Amino acid sequence: QVQLVESGGGLVQAGGSLRLSCAASGSTFSSYTMAWFRQAPGKEREFVARIRWSGLNPVYADSVKGRFTISRDGAENTISLQMVSLKPEDTAVYYCAAKTNFAPVYDYWGQGTQVTVSS
Repeated sequence: QVQLVESGGGLVQAGGSLRLSCAASGSTFSSYTMAWFRQAPGKEREFVARIRWSGLNPVYADSVKGRFTISRDGAENTISLQMVSLKPEDTAVYYCAAKTNFAPVYDYWGQGTQVTVSS
């Protein structure tokens, strides 16, 4: 059973930085794509970034390009999202998600971690 556990959220001032982590377990992930999504109050969940488990082919939403970096942390079964130059509009619950590389939808989701950026 795949499990994804996020950590690292919190409260930060605009312009600050946070690093989110997603600990993955329950499978060998070599054929998986990992992603971060977020959902702000009153809004639909939106894509933030994704990466192949190999660490290749990162893709970002235009709204975070140049400010967020998704990566796999070496030998650890962890996917990170480094966020810099945070803006109040980045405030949301951030979710880690996983799917096999050619699956049409993300099958596995974490419970989410709150990120709040104050102005």
